[in-house]
Amino acid sequence: MKKLLHVLFLLFPMFIAAQELKHSTKSNELKLEQLPYYSYGKGLGMTSADSIFQLNIRFRMQNRLTFNENDGEKNTYEGEIRRLRLRLDGFVGNPKFLYVIQLSFAPKDLGTTKENEPINIIRDAALTYRPNENWNFIFGQTKLPGNRQRINSSGALQLTDRSINNAKFNIDRDFGIQAYYLHEKKNEFGYNIKTAVSTGRGRNFSGSESDSYALTGRVELFPLGSFSKNGAFFEGDLAREQSPKLMLSGTYHRNNNAQKTQGQTGSKLYDPKSFNSIMLDGIVKYNGWAGMISYMDRTLDDAITYSYDANNVKTGTSAVFAGRGMDYQLSYIFPSNYEVIGRVSTQKMKDQLFETLNMPNTTQFSLGANKYLWEHTFKLQAELTYDKQEFYQGPTKNNWYFRVQFEIGI
Repeated sequence: MKKLLHVLFLLFPMFIAAQELKHSTKSNELKLEQLPYYSYGKGLGMTSADSIFQLNIRFRMQNRLTFNENDGEKNTYEGEIRRLRLRLDGFVGNPKFLYVIQLSFAPKDLGTTKENEPINIIRDAALTYRPNENWNFIFGQTKLPGNRQRINSSGALQLTDRSINNAKFNIDRDFGIQAYYLHEKKNEFGYNIKTAVSTGRGRNFSGSESDSYALTGRVELFPLGSFSKNGAFFEGDLAREQSPKLMLSGTYHRNNNAQKTQGQTGSKLYDPKSFNSIMLDGIVKYNGWAGMISYMDRTLDDAITYSYDANNVKTGTSAVFAGRGMDYQLSYIFPSNYEVIGRVSTQKMKDQLFETLNMPNTTQFSLGANKYLWEHTFKLQAELTYDKQEFYQGPTKNNWYFRVQFEIGI
């Protein structure tokens, strides 16, 4: 009965939407809310002669070179294709019915390949029903409505990767049903409400039946009106807002009987765990300046699971990555399209993990410089990052890396 109520909670907006179908639908701009994809243009598009089918093809790649200096380890460098993505989107039959397919090909995008498990080439495969300009209903595998930096495409970041807190505490892609009500206004107060019911097991899951599920709800507020050029979907004030713009948002996520250490991602737990996540963030942009602040928190009573041998002796541990973190980011883009960025992140582990498993508390500082050749779709990035790891048992570690990254896409 409890699960049925959860599903009804998600589907209730559909009954309201049914009353609004008489409203006209705006031209399809393929702004898929569940999968923001920064694009200066609109990719390569094809539309059938009878206008009942449309296909957009887009790609992007990130090539990078990183120099690492970690305490107690040999200095190393990495040269890699960090991301290589192909995206197909469009509509079939009617612009109200949209589809999106996104595939990944770079090794780190695929993740670790394990025996008897599928290769994680599929990132997104979802159908969106958009009855009018306010409502989106999504079915399939795609991003959950997590915090702002996670929702944004990795191609729309100012630094070369998301923060350490986004990497550990955020939610990721999942298979399920989502419902969005979008009510942004150009120069007036606006808001968005986004909900999701999903498996809680992450992308491309295959395996035995499970009673796991995840519930997600997100609210976004725009007190000063919407951002120019969909500016809430990319970092930095490339649009050089002529008046201040502000977004305040919050997400609540419940993962019931999670199978992995980070919910949709991470290694497997020896026993399922249920936990709650809260994500709060804010963005402000004005005249080339952009600031962002984020808070993430994952909580549960007991985060550790154990494996046992035939004699009931503990042989291993696996734990939910629980704790909290803060991110602070500030940038300015010059009229010449050069940009400077600074970010500070603090990450504090749950006491149980800090003291029992010796997981470190971390503080990270990053400085970056970008040259935008064609907005976010064609840019050069440089980043210097220092992080300090403090352990309950053992010495503090100081780690550095310097990275140069090139990105291009359509």
